[in-house]
Amino acid sequence: MKLILASKSASRRAMLDAAGVTYDSIPADIDERAVEAGLAGASPADVAEALAVAKAAAVAALHPGALVLGSDSLVVCGARRFDKPASRDEAAEHLRFFSGKVMELHSAAALLRDGGCEWSHTALARLHVRELSEDFIEHYLACEWPAIGHTVGAFRIEGPGVQLFEAIEGDQFTVLGMPLLPLLGALREQGVLLA
Repeated sequence: MKLILASKSASRRAMLDAAGVTYDSIPADIDERAVEAGLAGASPADVAEALAVAKAAAVAALHPGALVLGSDSLVVCGARRFDKPASRDEAAEHLRFFSGKVMELHSAAALLRDGGCEWSHTALARLHVRELSEDFIEHYLACEWPAIGHTVGAFRIEGPGVQLFEAIEGDQFTVLGMPLLPLLGALREQGVLLA
């Protein structure tokens, strides 16, 4: 069965590649803020799941019969939701806010075919951010900007971003942006992978 990943995320592609999953990558073109606007009062997990479904639905509409994987991640810290930083200055502000706090990272994935949601799942990771000095933030951004501009939370855990944390609760796949182990189970059930 043909699987399409509705994303251009390098980390999501790397996870699927490493797991031996065959797929095509066709990024979804949706207005995430418009989707979120219709979800006022929804939990972070529900928002992440709705965005994953919306991304998969946008691509599935153009590819009848294909199984489409959508995924999304969002960060909450101190009751405030964070999107991808739009500038280096905004990334620095995010990092200052995260310093010494626990960041909650909600990752969701959904499988759709012909407009119907076959499966969806959300996972939570709690990332304990250490106290970050201004010197560290400046050095970190000098090394990592603009690469982290496309990441929610302003970090790549597979790179220098790991230095932001003193502890992580949750699996590495969730932190990378997709609940991979439950997804692999769903792909086996859908016949994409051998059982």
